[in-house]
Amino acid sequence: MPACQIKPRDKKAFIGAVGQELVRRHGKQKYYKPSDIRLAAERGGFPLDIHCWAQCFFSSPADFATLHAAAGDACDYVAMKTEMLADLASGEPFSLLDVDLSWLEWPDIDLSAIFEWFDFS
Repeated sequence: MPACQIKPRDKKAFIGAVGQELVRRHGKQKYYKPSDIRLAAERGGFPLDIHCWAQCFFSSPADFATLHAAAGDACDYVAMKTEMLADLASGEPFSLLDVDLSWLEWPDIDLSAIFEWFDFS
């Protein structure tokens, strides 16, 4: 089974922990380097099989594509990010056009419950 098909059991806890580590170590950024995302997920003790879900959330579309092409994986950035957003939004509406935005730019999803440690202002 390809790694991208294995989903985090608690997406909110996973994305929140990885995001907190990224901001703590690298500050507030629209996108993070794939290597920094991997290290943040490792520091959180998350299995390698789910790291690509953090990659789709915190990396740029181009970095995600490059990372997966180099590994020979055919993971779908838009599909994965759409699924992640739907689960994190807990029913709040979002536009598929918003999928390519960074995690800091989504205007119509309240991420405060996931990133309660982060000041979005």
